[in-house]
Amino acid sequence: MKIIRLDEVDSTNTYMRQHLADAENGTVVVTDCQLAGRGQRGNSWEAEPGTNLTFSVMLRPAGIDASTQYAVSEAVALAIVDALDGLVPDSKRLSIKWPNDIYYEDSKICGILIENRLGGMTVVGSIAGIGININQTLFRSDAPNPMSLSMLTGKNYNLKDLLERVVNRVLDLVTEVETEAGRQAIAKRYMATLWRSQGLFPYRLPDGTRFMASIESVAPTGHLTLRHDDGVTATYAFKEVIFELPKVL
Repeated sequence: MKIIRLDEVDSTNTYMRQHLADAENGTVVVTDCQLAGRGQRGNSWEAEPGTNLTFSVMLRPAGIDASTQYAVSEAVALAIVDALDGLVPDSKRLSIKWPNDIYYEDSKICGILIENRLGGMTVVGSIAGIGININQTLFRSDAPNPMSLSMLTGKNYNLKDLLERVVNRVLDLVTEVETEAGRQAIAKRYMATLWRSQGLFPYRLPDGTRFMASIESVAPTGHLTLRHDDGVTATYAFKEVIFELPKVL
């Protein structure tokens, strides 16, 4: 693990892509202050300087075809669940909200942005941008459901130690997806760890249409298939369907 520490940067993913595109596997860019952190759907990521983990890690898994590249995302998300296991009050309440946010019950504790680079039909590098709420206890943005480790436990955590804990687990699990058997095992565990994996829940389309559905499957491409309450199934890409969150009273 090679760690590059920056006092301040717009985005660790952008820095990695622009300055370290040829970095070796396990290279980490971490900052105390990320000015323009990005998440899925182009959302910004709120992180109080010096209190959370905001970093990117270069991953170079071997033998990942473009059609199965979502395995990298699954492995990274599961690795963070593993790293938080034993730190949160109840690890059974940790889950992965598709595609790869980490939730504790109905609150978001971690966001992930994976950027894959392809060489022909093979993944030649993946930048995993990760933001984990650790010691921040007050969130000022309009994010609907932020949560931090400190809010859950009342404790303060050493960010350096946690960074190494998370990155080591990420590197371990990404290695597993280099084989077909490993990808299948990761995919099975990913499905079992999904938020709202059982039962009917509300969803919304970008045009505002609302419906109830259950999760049917997640394809190797990352596409989500839902079974609507009328029995009809439909498949969605990342920006084509939105989970309706519980209303906060």
